[in-house]
Amino acid sequence: MTINRRELADFLRRSRHRVRPQDVGLPAGPRRRTPGLRREEVVTLAGMSTDYYIRLEQGRGPQPSPQLLAALAQALRLSADERDHLYLLAGHQPPPAARDREHVAPGLLHLLDQLPATPAQVLGDLGDVLAQNEVAAALLGGVCTVSENGRNVVWRWFTDPAVRAAYPEEEHEYQSRLHVADLRAAVARRGQDATAERLVARLTAASEEFAALWERHEVAVRRHNRVRILHALIGPVDLDCQTLFAPEGDQRLVLYTPPPGSDTADRLALLRVVGTGQFTSAG
Repeated sequence: MTINRRELADFLRRSRHRVRPQDVGLPAGPRRRTPGLRREEVVTLAGMSTDYYIRLEQGRGPQPSPQLLAALAQALRLSADERDHLYLLAGHQPPPAARDREHVAPGLLHLLDQLPATPAQVLGDLGDVLAQNEVAAALLGGVCTVSENGRNVVWRWFTDPAVRAAYPEEEHEYQSRLHVADLRAAVARRGQDATAERLVARLTAASEEFAALWERHEVAVRRHNRVRILHALIGPVDLDCQTLFAPEGDQRLVLYTPPPGSDTADRLALLRVVGTGQFTSAG
């Protein structure tokens, strides 16, 4: 990434003008002509040299370090989105934000509630089932959303033979590679993340197949694919899996829709009538 000096200079100036002295504990003063903060006040709050900051606002000078950008973001009272924008203009990746990955995004829950006839699940980026509607539970099996093992679709695929029994045997290798490639992408996005590293370590110890596939370093974010599920009540059904990502990228809504021209819609309607009392063990 490269620094965008012109845009960075403009953003710094406008951000400085938006901050009132009283917002940062400074007196406004009766003779203040500068809107917002003075340059000298910004450098005092950020702990940097006046000359260096002036050069940044003039579109000159060396590329600021991430540490300096963090100090500027705090001095200018930038929001999380504004801070990320500052980093990108300066040619750096924004720092990872602390997120509550267990809390389902309200927008995803709303969409889930609006889809009573379409199997749908909310998954975390590592494969945890965070929520699902009733028809998804009837089709794919109920999961315990508070169990670290029971709710993770990757863990269940590689450690529970009953999960694979719900899919044609000739598709097992493809599904295995898809699970691992998608998990590889999620682990890389998280960076140095203890939860992701623990999951990979547990899977590697539990499954030789997973360990071998992980070594291949295949990467493929799961966005859409077609699956066939061998359901005990309605028989084999083909489904198109479409993935909608939350803006943060660490949660996704997975929709299982009938392929055009198939009888899957009728089978799903029958499944809704039968109810959710009996589950397959598919994940």
